[in-house]
Amino acid sequence: MATTSFSFVTIVVCFTSLSAFPLSGAAASPDPGFTLNLIHRDSPLSPLYDPNHTDFDRLRNAFNRSVSRVNVFKSKAVDINSFQNDLVPNGGEYFMKMSIGTPLVEVIVIADTGSDLTWVQCLPCDPCYRQKSPLFDPSRSSSYRHMLCGSRFCNALDASEQACAMDTNICEYHYSYGDKSYTNGNLATEKFTIGSTSSRPVHLSPIVFGCGTGNGGTFDELGSGIVGLGGGALSLVSQLSSIIKGKFSYCLVPLSEQSNVTSKIKFGTDSVISGPHVVSTPLVSKQPDTYYYVTLEAISVGNKRLPYTNGLLNGNVEEGNVIIDSGTTLTFLDSEFFTELEKVLEETVKAERVSDPRGLFSVCFRSAGDIDLPVIAVHFTDADVKLQPLNTFVKADEDLLCFTMISSNQIGIFGNLAQMDFLVGYDLEKRTVSFKPTDCTKH
Repeated sequence: MATTSFSFVTIVVCFTSLSAFPLSGAAASPDPGFTLNLIHRDSPLSPLYDPNHTDFDRLRNAFNRSVSRVNVFKSKAVDINSFQNDLVPNGGEYFMKMSIGTPLVEVIVIADTGSDLTWVQCLPCDPCYRQKSPLFDPSRSSSYRHMLCGSRFCNALDASEQACAMDTNICEYHYSYGDKSYTNGNLATEKFTIGSTSSRPVHLSPIVFGCGTGNGGTFDELGSGIVGLGGGALSLVSQLSSIIKGKFSYCLVPLSEQSNVTSKIKFGTDSVISGPHVVSTPLVSKQPDTYYYVTLEAISVGNKRLPYTNGLLNGNVEEGNVIIDSGTTLTFLDSEFFTELEKVLEETVKAERVSDPRGLFSVCFRSAGDIDLPVIAVHFTDADVKLQPLNTFVKADEDLLCFTMISSNQIGIFGNLAQMDFLVGYDLEKRTVSFKPTDCTKH
């Protein structure tokens, strides 16, 4: 058992280049990769930071975004044609600051491992949601090029998401999200630059993206769009696969450290995780291929192991029953399994169990002082990941300590709180995801 007390700060995401990685042109670079800073949306470094909000306000808001994000996932009977676009676009927790075009125009976009298409608002725009920063005007960029109908990337859109302009043969896209937000526009290629004037920039060229000329819904006015980091053909990760070799990793700093140091994400061979205490689990190929599916076999609380059959009557474990998602704060588990987990937690934690007055968390304890909390092991196929209390409990109020896994009737989600202080590496060529316990403030 671990004795712990809790303080917390919320997070936000922006990316700054730490090493040059020129990607334009036909020749592949021998550079091992590039590293970017991640800034959580509620961090003091975030453009969304509101000093009038308390830490508890920010924590609750992040968890409410998690619930909204997961509620739009389809259940076990997946409708492949509609599943891909059912995420709430404002649900992402991390932002990316980049520049596009020639000359450069800075944009701030949600970095989302649950999306493929990268898009920004573009002029002329009718209608557009309110955006504080200038909109990108493709007519002023010498590097902007339309994507034509019948091209590989146009065909990568689902049939319901694409159209062809009869007079110009330009590929058009139409995306709608689970909360009725939407973006429509032209598929195009453009030069993307990540970094700032104070560091050596990373040039990504040409990148296929959506130039959104009709956008609306719940998008935040400080954001210009979304950068897709999913596994589908249109995602930034997939478009850079020949250069980064399908490899990227990130290290998310715990909430209590976010005001002092940023999280990091790496792309390329330099992101490969090695050394002692590394465990790896297979990525499961499923449709839609946007998401990173793994198989959760069991969860242990101390020495008590609970098999994760997620409602299957034969007692078997369903392959690819959980999605790893950096854009969701909480971890969501099958409701029947969670009932058993809840009982074991109540038996194990020697503290008064109380209700969450706001009704979000299922398992909370009175936290007048330090509480002995168990190490909880998550057993993926071939990989046992031991979660510390900072991954599984948060101080949700002055005297309220709550468990950060909750029940869901939708697909399981392994959220970002569970991933903090782990180096999490994806190898899309070997089809694995790896975990290594790491002090992310020093990584």
